[in-house]
Amino acid sequence: MRAIAVHGGAGGETAEERAPRRAGLARAAEAGWEVLARGGSALEAVVEAVVVLEDDPHFNAGLGSVLTVEGTLEMDASVMAGETLAAGAVGAVSGVANPVRLAHAVLAEGREVLLVGEAAAMLAARHGLPRCPPDALVTEEARRRWRERRGPAGETVGAVARDPSGHVAAATSTGGVAGKRSGRVGDSAVIGAGTYADDRLGAGSATGPGEAIIRLCLVRSALELTGRGLDPAWVAQHALVELERRLGAAAGLILVDVAGRVGIAHTTEAMAAAWRSDETGRTLLVG
Repeated sequence: MRAIAVHGGAGGETAEERAPRRAGLARAAEAGWEVLARGGSALEAVVEAVVVLEDDPHFNAGLGSVLTVEGTLEMDASVMAGETLAAGAVGAVSGVANPVRLAHAVLAEGREVLLVGEAAAMLAARHGLPRCPPDALVTEEARRRWRERRGPAGETVGAVARDPSGHVAAATSTGGVAGKRSGRVGDSAVIGAGTYADDRLGAGSATGPGEAIIRLCLVRSALELTGRGLDPAWVAQHALVELERRLGAAAGLILVDVAGRVGIAHTTEAMAAAWRSDETGRTLLVG
């Protein structure tokens, strides 16, 4: 069964943010579904879905990314293909509009799994990814949050998918924590923590406090249970309850299992998500 699910980050949101974020999630889910509908791979689907969210200033990824304590922009992203366990990730990058495409370029080269900073950004030229001035991605809302020293604690965007061939994939992207120290890399760039995919287990993308998610290897731990055939909706909630019990951290998680069943859960105040499968026949909004 084909399936795609996307999330827009765990945390709170204002009444003004609610409608545009859900519209963006619906567009992202549809973009991923279009890839699957024409026979594309799960990896292609999650990348295209996340690109839509990175291009939307209402999300903390790409164009809408929050700023470091110095007022600069540093983004993290990762992708993973369940068929081969190929993975690519970038950390603390700037000057690239779509970090998820850069992470995909790391995966495509196959030499490293994680590149950070300017070394990662230099890869963009080799893969025809356009560079842009870092300030071009800084929105007025991000500047305002920085001036007020406030922002989302761990908002992230992500996608998971299962394609017609039965392969799964996951992708995650974020601007990180508002006011973070320069050079800080969170779970969105850490394979096994914020992103993981394995055709034997399923695929997942997490959102929330990165350090806690890394310590528990949240997504990989959750997928151990989906790999045993447990319902991904139950698994997602169980994994988040365990994260809160062990480390006192609230977060969000989306999963797809090897059969294409989707699980969406959060222990934060809110987390919006959207998903579609052959079973639903249309895009459904959650949260």
